[in-house]
Amino acid sequence: MTGKNPATTPNESSTGSPKPGEPVFVALGFLRRTHGIRGELIMDVLTDFPERLRPNRPVYLGEEHIPHRLGTVRMANKVMLVSIKGYENPEEAARFRNCHVYVRVDQLPRLPEDSYYYHELIGIHVVDEQGKGLGVLESIIETGANDVYVVRAGDGSEVLLPAIADVVLTVDLERAEMVVRPQQWD
Repeated sequence: MTGKNPATTPNESSTGSPKPGEPVFVALGFLRRTHGIRGELIMDVLTDFPERLRPNRPVYLGEEHIPHRLGTVRMANKVMLVSIKGYENPEEAARFRNCHVYVRVDQLPRLPEDSYYYHELIGIHVVDEQGKGLGVLESIIETGANDVYVVRAGDGSEVLLPAIADVVLTVDLERAEMVVRPQQWD
């Protein structure tokens, strides 16, 4: 998943290369059950870029991240139908039921400037304009209008910040710091 950074600071590190503390793999999909007689599986898509899932793409299946290659890939309504090379019938493909489909972080495409993958933002330190620490970005809630950053303060309290330009001023991945202007409610 990705997020558009509302701040205007350039993204200096969007190569997708793993850095210390980053995951080595990210999930692109979740395989549910087999479909049809050719070994296809129904996959819930967990990426903003499903068009990049193509036949012969290397993927890693399950929590053990076992390497495989995609066979067929096609959209069907809100899910994707995929097959795994070498598993040509439903009985063989069924072994992958309830598995996540991963790719390596260093295989992710470069994002446009001021855009970040969610995993790049999780764990970043959040400070206000005066440099006062607000906490660590713990999770991101996707809403219809804009994302909401969930920041966990040192005392365990939660701060919710809308991911909009008026609130998120800068993101510096090298320093692992986000500078924000929390909204004031009158």
